Amino acid sequence: MKRLAIIGAAYYQRPLYKKAKEMGCYVIGFAWADGAVCRDMPDKFYEISVIEKEQILEICRREQIDGICTIASDVAAPTVAYVAEQMGLVGNSYECSLRANNKYLMRQAFCNANVPCPQYWCVNEENFKHQTLNILHLTFPLIVKPSDRSGSLGVTKIDKTEDLLPAIKNAQDFSFKHEAMVEQFIEGREISVEFISYKGVHYPLQITDKVTTEAPHFVELEHHQPADLTSVQYEEIYAITKCALTALGVTNGASHSEYRITNDGKIYIMEIGARMGGDFIGAAMVKLSTGYDFVKGVIDVALNDFKAPIFGDRKHSGVLYVSQEVSWMMPVLEHWHEYPELVAGEVTLPGLRPIQCSADRTGYVIYQSDRKIAAIDFKRS
Repeated sequence: MKRLAIIGAAYYQRPLYKKAKEMGCYVIGFAWADGAVCRDMPDKFYEISVIEKEQILEICRREQIDGICTIASDVAAPTVAYVAEQMGLVGNSYECSLRANNKYLMRQAFCNANVPCPQYWCVNEENFKHQTLNILHLTFPLIVKPSDRSGSLGVTKIDKTEDLLPAIKNAQDFSFKHEAMVEQFIEGREISVEFISYKGVHYPLQITDKVTTEAPHFVELEHHQPADLTSVQYEEIYAITKCALTALGVTNGASHSEYRITNDGKIYIMEIGARMGGDFIGAAMVKLSTGYDFVKGVIDVALNDFKAPIFGDRKHSGVLYVSQEVSWMMPVLEHWHEYPELVAGEVTLPGLRPIQCSADRTGYVIYQSDRKIAAIDFKRS
């Protein structure tokens, strides 16, 4: 029986724990107690913060694990890489995980490899005054975000000079390193790209269309697969992604890349997570739209038992989030099982609220269909 360590036990890790048990693995989980809703799913659970890489390494050695992984967690990814590297298991290098977890280091890697990305500036406590003076000469609008967080935390679009300093301070407050990224704002549609890599070979899986709340926080409200793009655009985006993954040093496991496409067709990569996309993009939507079990693929990579993806029937899939901005979706969420094309739904917060980050969303429904289904379709029905 293979022994698999899983870093993290929040709700979005549930598909990983479930799949590992289905595959007959002996599963060892690691997470801080607060929010560890999956703590009863593994065979053994250690109540340790996911960032305590040395402690987790010591336990993994004692447990003689065969592989280690996580999904949809930027915070857990460096620990996964560190343990895998120290134990000679399949994974990304620890250096790669640090680059992929810091938007400034990531941008540097992209620029060095001529990967198209926005202009950027990093603002921290040491260079705050100098960098701020440089940025004040730029053309607005700009995007300000923490250098090392995800889930739309601390992200703000600004259109005038007087909003710059408050936005930088807000981003720094959310950042683990008290570090903000200021970026050229790229106007255009948002997409994301899912890949799986094994020993340096990158396999494209799917591209996702996004619908967000727009400015100032850009929180995702909908995800749809496949993206409405031409075959030429698919190939171009896949080629850029392969180059970007190589530039970051990603060699093994899932990756989630975010892009903007301008109205005149220019493609800009915004960032890459060296992990599966959250919001059920990787854990549910890829399998629903392609037939490929992405979660199983992540485990297969970790256990050094990976085979190139084989795809099944192609469908449309998506996740629709409920919030005050789409209040008409609440009855759909509460009665999702009455809709034949909805395959899952869950209320995660009581009541409706306006959203500033992904944690503010009330719940979600997931669909699989022969056509794209948007929230607005339910408003018209």
